[in-house]
Amino acid sequence: MLTFFTTAKPFVGHAEIIQRNALKSWTLMHPHAEVILFGDEHGAGEVARELGIRHEPHVERSELGTKRLDYLFSTARAIARHDVLCYVNCDIVLTQDFRRALKDVQRAHEEFLMVGRRWDLEVWEPIDFTRANWQSRLQAAALSRGRQRPAEWIDYFAFNRTLYGVSVPPFLIGRIHWDDWLVWKAKRLGAAVVDASSSVMAVHQNHDYGYHPQGREGMWRDVESHQNLILAGGYRH
Repeated sequence: MLTFFTTAKPFVGHAEIIQRNALKSWTLMHPHAEVILFGDEHGAGEVARELGIRHEPHVERSELGTKRLDYLFSTARAIARHDVLCYVNCDIVLTQDFRRALKDVQRAHEEFLMVGRRWDLEVWEPIDFTRANWQSRLQAAALSRGRQRPAEWIDYFAFNRTLYGVSVPPFLIGRIHWDDWLVWKAKRLGAAVVDASSSVMAVHQNHDYGYHPQGREGMWRDVESHQNLILAGGYRH
C-alpha cells in the first residue's frame, strides 16, 4: 500500500481545520494506508493520537528554524511500512481518484514519480467524513467554486521508495524551488514522471501565509528561497 508523510503548521484556528481535513482524508485512502506527521508544532501530537497516525516530533531545521525537506524524505524512507511513499502538503485533501491513479502508475512503471496540478478552494469548515458522498460533494464544490492551478502548482509527490535515495538537498520547506527540483531529479534518474492532473482532483484548501513575517511575498523572495534555488542548481533544474 502507501505511506503518506507531511509536516504541519500549528493546529490553531483555520489551519487546524484544513490540516485535520487533509490528514483524515489520507487515512481513508485504504485501511492499511500509513500517515506520518513530522514536527512538534502546537497540537500535532494530540491530532496524531486522535486520528491514529504516526507522529515524529523531531525535524532537522535551518539556522532560522525552518524545517528541512531532506530530513523528512530520508527519515520517511527509513521508517515507512510501505514501499510507495507520498509527500503531501498538509492542506491537500485527496479522494479515491488518487488511489486509482496510483495503482495504474504502479502497474505501468517500476520507478516513477506521480504528480499533479492542484485545485484551489475556500474551505472554512471541517469536512463531514461520515457522509457517504463527501468526496463527490467536495469535487463538485471545487468544480463550481474553485480553480485548477497551472502546472507549476504541485502539492503531492508519490514515488517508489528507492527513487531519491540520499540525493535530496537540504531544501527548506515553506519556500519555493524544491518542488520543481523533485520533478527534474526524477527525470534525471530515468524514472517515469506521470502527470495525473486529468485523473486526480487534489483539493488545496486556501489559507494565508501568516507563518512568514513578510507573508506570501516573503515566502517567494526571502534568503531561504534563494538558498533553495542555489541548492537546486538554478532555474535549469
